[in-house]
Amino acid sequence: MGTLNLEVITPMGRVFSGEVETITLPGSDGEFGVLPGHASVVSLLAAGVIDIVREGKEDESIAIDWGYAQIAGDRVIVLVDGAVAIRGSSESEVGKALDAAKQLLRDAQDSSVLLSTVEARIEASARTLL
Repeated sequence: MGTLNLEVITPMGRVFSGEVETITLPGSDGEFGVLPGHASVVSLLAAGVIDIVREGKEDESIAIDWGYAQIAGDRVIVLVDGAVAIRGSSESEVGKALDAAKQLLRDAQDSSVLLSTVEARIEASARTLL
């Protein structure tokens, strides 16, 4: 299986850049996965979590508020208003990232059902890092 080049960019700068095996994006009509060879598409993204699987490395997650994804060939560019990478080398770093991600989503959404679902996914992602 090949790889995809993924870039996640906010107005403040690049949050992620690298080669990945698969990506799951929170589309406005529901989550969808992207594999190498995916059809070209531009999609609106809703508040949620981008799940990233990297070859030979730990999975990563990035909480986003909203944005767009452009998939063209084996390149995926995600432009979002706000993003928080859920990663860290210590429990306190992961905890801080988790708190920042929850706040980002609180600021982005009014729907308590959606917010609870996304917060649960973020916490599950953070637990895999510990």
